[in-house]
Amino acid sequence: MISQLRIYTINRGKLDDFVEGWKKFVYPLHYQFGFTIPKAWVIRERNEFVWIVSYDGPEDWDDKQSAYYGSPERAAVDPELDPAQYIAKTERWLIDPVLPEESANPN
Repeated sequence: MISQLRIYTINRGKLDDFVEGWKKFVYPLHYQFGFTIPKAWVIRERNEFVWIVSYDGPEDWDDKQSAYYGSPERAAVDPELDPAQYIAKTERWLIDPVLPEESANPN
């Protein structure tokens, strides 16, 4: 499985609009393309949206991402409703786990 941590800085005053559009368009479309999204958070004090997207399939990560972004479904998102319009800065990092999926309490 490949996972990527994404941190988006959202334009001031647009965090709730971003989250609404992300949940309506980005979230279900990623699942449609075979990705999973185990977690997503907001850091309101910093106008940030943080999420993890994962893929566990036969295709290369970059190829799978290209298929998503180049898809007719992604292109069909109304530009007025597309949450990407609210992103001021994007950080993306491939991440590796250090604990088992269901980590037990170490105590």
